[in-house]
Amino acid sequence: MGGQYKITGDKYPRMRPARRRGRLAFVAVACVTVLGVLGWGTLQLIDVFTGGDKASAAGAAGCVTTARASASPAAAVLPKPGQVTVNVLNATTRSGLAQKTADELKKRGFRVGEVSNAPKEYDKKVAGTGLLLGPAASPKGALPVLGTQLPGAEHRTDAARKGAAVDLIIGNGFKGLAKRADADTALAKLTAPRSTPAAEKKSC
Repeated sequence: MGGQYKITGDKYPRMRPARRRGRLAFVAVACVTVLGVLGWGTLQLIDVFTGGDKASAAGAAGCVTTARASASPAAAVLPKPGQVTVNVLNATTRSGLAQKTADELKKRGFRVGEVSNAPKEYDKKVAGTGLLLGPAASPKGALPVLGTQLPGAEHRTDAARKGAAVDLIIGNGFKGLAKRADADTALAKLTAPRSTPAAEKKSC
């Protein structure tokens, strides 16, 4: 090999420019890899924070809440008119009013007990249409049933009262019992089974 420069010995000169290019390529590949990993991690974090909300929203949209109605047993304990004994007492100055009212109640299926004038403690002292008086348990039984026949009457109980009979004491404002059709409608609503919401059930 001619020329000004001669190569002697068994060692070759190092190619430093080639090594620098290799290092640059390695750094470039490493940077791309790091950026790729960071980008993938960022996407995963976004999915974690937003994916749960989407799933919850989708689940909420797909869930259907249903409520089943159950019949209330309270209405079933009310007696029928034929199981209610009514004493009709006249607290007014109009004669014959107790008997007339008792006859009408009997036509409507009620049992009629005593028919007479009201005792002194009530005579001419009932200003309204009437007073329905019964034992302590009557508000959950006989009184509301009888009340359908005289809606404006006052309901009152006597804890010392014996038996199951109730009194209908006719007051000065009495003009007659409710119309039979209206009373029957009120009685039907009172004794009909009532629907009450039960436990809710969700289906997704």
